[in-house]
Amino acid sequence: MAGSPRRPTRRRRPVPGARSFAAQAFVLQMVILLVLIVAAGVVLVLQTRSTSLADARHRTRSVADAFASAPGTAAALDSHNPTAILQPRAEEARKRTGVAFVVVYRPDGIRLTHPDPALIGKHVIGPYRQAAKGRPFTKVITASRGPAVDSVVPVFRPDGSVAGVVDVAITLETVNTTVWHQLPFLLGGVGGALVLATCGSVWASRRLRRQTHGLGHVELTRMYEHHDAVLHSVREGVLVRSGEGRLLLANDEARRLLDLPADAEGRPITELGLEPRVAELLSSGRVANDEVLLAGDRLLVANTRLTDRRGGPAGSVTTLRDTTELRALSGRAEEARERLRLLYDAGVRVGTTLDVVRTAEELAEVVVPRFADLVTVELLEPVLRGDEPKDTADLRRAALLGDGPDPPVFPVGERVVWLPGTPMAAALESGRAVLEADLGNAHAWRVQSPETATRILGHGISSLLAVPMRARGVMLGLADFWRSERRGPFDDDDLSLAEELVARAAVSVDNARRYTHARGVAVALQRSLLPRGRPEQNALEVAHRYLPAQAGVSGDWFDVIPLPGARVALVVGDVVGHGLHAAATMGRLRTAVLNFSALDLPPDEILAHLDELVSRIDQDRAPEPGAEADAVTGATCLYAIYDPVAGRCTVATAGHPGPALVPPDGTVHFPELPASPPLGLAAGLPVETAELDLAQGSLLVLYTDGLLKDRGGRDVGTALSLLRDTLAGRPDRSPEDTCRAVIDAVLPPRPVDDVALLVARTRLLDPADVVEWDVPRDSSSVAPVRAACARQLEVWGLEEVGFETELMLSELVTNAIRYGSEPIRVRLLRDRTLVCEVSDGSSTSPHLRRAAVTDEGGRGLFLVAQLARRWGTRYTPHGKVIWTEQPLHGGAAQADAQLGDLLLDQWDDETP
Repeated sequence: MAGSPRRPTRRRRPVPGARSFAAQAFVLQMVILLVLIVAAGVVLVLQTRSTSLADARHRTRSVADAFASAPGTAAALDSHNPTAILQPRAEEARKRTGVAFVVVYRPDGIRLTHPDPALIGKHVIGPYRQAAKGRPFTKVITASRGPAVDSVVPVFRPDGSVAGVVDVAITLETVNTTVWHQLPFLLGGVGGALVLATCGSVWASRRLRRQTHGLGHVELTRMYEHHDAVLHSVREGVLVRSGEGRLLLANDEARRLLDLPADAEGRPITELGLEPRVAELLSSGRVANDEVLLAGDRLLVANTRLTDRRGGPAGSVTTLRDTTELRALSGRAEEARERLRLLYDAGVRVGTTLDVVRTAEELAEVVVPRFADLVTVELLEPVLRGDEPKDTADLRRAALLGDGPDPPVFPVGERVVWLPGTPMAAALESGRAVLEADLGNAHAWRVQSPETATRILGHGISSLLAVPMRARGVMLGLADFWRSERRGPFDDDDLSLAEELVARAAVSVDNARRYTHARGVAVALQRSLLPRGRPEQNALEVAHRYLPAQAGVSGDWFDVIPLPGARVALVVGDVVGHGLHAAATMGRLRTAVLNFSALDLPPDEILAHLDELVSRIDQDRAPEPGAEADAVTGATCLYAIYDPVAGRCTVATAGHPGPALVPPDGTVHFPELPASPPLGLAAGLPVETAELDLAQGSLLVLYTDGLLKDRGGRDVGTALSLLRDTLAGRPDRSPEDTCRAVIDAVLPPRPVDDVALLVARTRLLDPADVVEWDVPRDSSSVAPVRAACARQLEVWGLEEVGFETELMLSELVTNAIRYGSEPIRVRLLRDRTLVCEVSDGSSTSPHLRRAAVTDEGGRGLFLVAQLARRWGTRYTPHGKVIWTEQPLHGGAAQADAQLGDLLLDQWDDETP
C-alpha cells in the first residue's frame, strides 16, 4: 500500500551444512529415495491388484477345468436329469473354492446349475459359444453380481464332442477386498524400506569408499564396461586384455589353466611366463576360433573376441576350454598330447634344410625314442642325386638312429634290396603302410637276412611299421619304425601317426630333391661356363678355386687369358643375383671378355665395353606376363694385364674388391685402385687404370666378395685382416698351397655367395730373351734390321725360322716406314713362341687384303698372315704395335716351298 513504511528485509541464517557437497548429496539421495519408495509402493499396490486379478483368472480357470474334467461330469450332462446330479456338486465346489458361482449349462446356453435356483433352466446371458465349440476362455464380464472374472471351459465326451459348458466366476469386489487387506502390509513395508534404505545408504556410502580404495567414477565405469564385455562373451576361463597388451582380468579357471602368478593382473602378458603360442595369441589381440594350444601338460581350446566391436574399450576377451580333462575321461589324454606334440615337433624340426639326407636324419631324430626305439630311412638312389625315380629297385639307407648302441640293422650308406614277401617290399609295392605287430611270430621278414633278423629279435625288437615315403605322386623311399618289447607293439593309431609323420617328411624330402636337382643343373651350367684347366703361358704360376654357395649358384667367374707379347690377363667377376639367370649372364660376360681380349684391348676399354653389354642385357630382358622383371642390376669385374718383360701389371676394376699383393719379402698390401661403379650402373662414366710394378716371385691374389661375406655378421674389415694374416710371412708358399690356406682360414662355414679365388705368382722374362732396335724412317734401314735379326736368331739357336722371320720383319718394317710415323722400333721376344713386334707412332690400322692381278703392291700382310701362326695389332697410348707369333721350331725348306707356292700362285694369276 502506498505510503506505508517498508518492512526491513530479514537476513536468512545459513543452514548448517547446506553448503557441504556431502550434505547436499545426502539430501538429494534421500529425496530420490523417497520418490522411489513412494513409486515402489504405488507399483506394489498396482502389482498386488494385478497379481490378485491374475490369481482370480487362474483360480477360476483351475476350478472350471477341475469341475469339467471331474469323473462323471460328462455322463451327468447326458443323463435324464443333469440338474439333480450337478447342482449339489456345483454348490459344493463354489463354497469350497470361494468363487462367486459355478454354473453348468448345455451347449445351447440353457443353465443346468446356478446358485440362484430360479435361474436354472434359463438361457445364459453372455459369451459362451466359443466354449461350446470346444475353445475355453477367460474374460472380465458383467454378471448378475457385478463385474467378475469369468472362465468358461467345455466339457468333452470320450469321443471328443462337447457335452456342456462350465462357467466359474469371481467378482472384482472380492479381488478389491483382497487388495485392501494387503494394503497395510504394503504401507508398512514401504515405511520399513524407507528406514532401511536410509540406513543402508549411509552404510553403503562409507563402505563403498573403503572397498574401492578411493577410485573415482571414471575408473569404476571402465571396470564395469570390461566386466560387462566379459559377461557377454565368455563361458569358461576368462582373460581380458587391454589395448596396451596388459592383463586386466583373469578368473579362477584361467589362473588354474595357465598357472598364472598372483600378481598377474595389470602386468604385460609377455612377462607372465606363458607358453610361446599362448602368449602370442593373448598379446596379439587377433580373433581366434577354437584354436588348439598346448600349455604345459594341458591341451586348451581358445576363442578370442575383440571388445571394441560394440563401442566397448579397446582390448580383447579370450576364453579357454580345457579339453585335457575330456580326453582324460576317455583314458587317452597323455597319449593324445604326446601325439600332438610329436606332430608339432615334426612340423618344426623336419625340413629345416634343403638337404635330402639331413631331412631323413631329422625325421629319425624326432621319433626316437618318443615313438620308436629304432628308425631306418631308405631313399631311392635317384632321390639322393636330385633326380625323379622311375622304379623302387635301387634303395640306399640314408638315416639310422636307435636309442641304444650298435643298432642291429644294415648301416647307413649300404644299398638295400627288400625281397618279396617282406613288410618293406609289400609297403613299397602297395604304397600303403604295413604293420607287423609281432615280429616273433612273423616269418616272411626273416627271408631277407636270417642273421640280421635273429640279431634284431635278440636286441629286443618286437614290432615293426614299414611306411612308404611318397610326395606329389612320386615314391621316394621307405621309413621303418621298430619298437622293443618294453614299449608294447604298434597299433592302428600308431600306424596313422606314422603315416602322418612320414607324409610330412616326404614333402620336405621332395622339396630337397627338387632343390638338389635345380642346384645341380645350375652348378653344372656354371662349371661348364668356367675355364677348364690352365692355359699354357710362362708369365705366371696360377692356382684357382671356385666354390658354389650352398644356397644356390651365383654369377662368379675367373679367367686366365694369354695375350700377345708373352703377356697374361687375369679376370675375376661377379654377377649380381643368384640362379640360372645369373649363371647364364656370367657365361655371356666371360665370352665377351675373351672376345675383347682377342682384340688386345687395354683393361679400361674392355670394362667400358662390358658395361655397355650389361646395360643392354638388362634392357633386352623382358619380364614374363604376370611376373616382375628379373634384371641383372649390375655386375662387378676386375681386369689385370701382367707384362713379364717390364714386370708391370695394369689393373682396372668396376665395383670389384681390389687385389691383395704379397711381395717377396712377405708383407701384404691392398693397393689403392681408382674406384668405378659396377658394370651396368656406370652410365658411360670413364674407367681408370692403375699400374703396379711387381718383382719376380710376387703373389697377386684376386677374389670375389663371397670370400668375405659371412652369415654371422662378420664385417669386411675383419675378413680382410684375416686374409692379411693368412698371406703374410709365407712368400715361398706355392699358389696352390696359398689357395688352400686362404679357403681354410678365411672362407665362412656357410658362404652366402659363390667364391672365386685366383692366386698368381709372377715371373720375369729373361733379359737375354728380349732384344729391340730403333729403326730410322728410311727404306735403306730395312736391310740392317734383317741382318741384326738373323744374327740374334743365330744366337738363340733359331736359324730354322730365320728365313720366314726375316721376310715378315721386312714387310712389317717397310709398312711402318712407308705408312707410319716415328718412333719406329722392332722387338723380338723368345718365350713359348717367337714374337716379333714392330711399333710406330701412327694409330692407323693395317688392313689385310688380297691384291688384284694388276696391283703392284698389297701382298705384304697377306704373306705375313700366311707365314705366322698368329698376327695382330695392339694400340698403345703412343701409337700401335703389329706383332706376329711363330713356333720356335720350323723348317727353312718348308718355308721356301710355302713361299714358292705363294709366288707361283701370284705368277699364275698374272699369266693370260
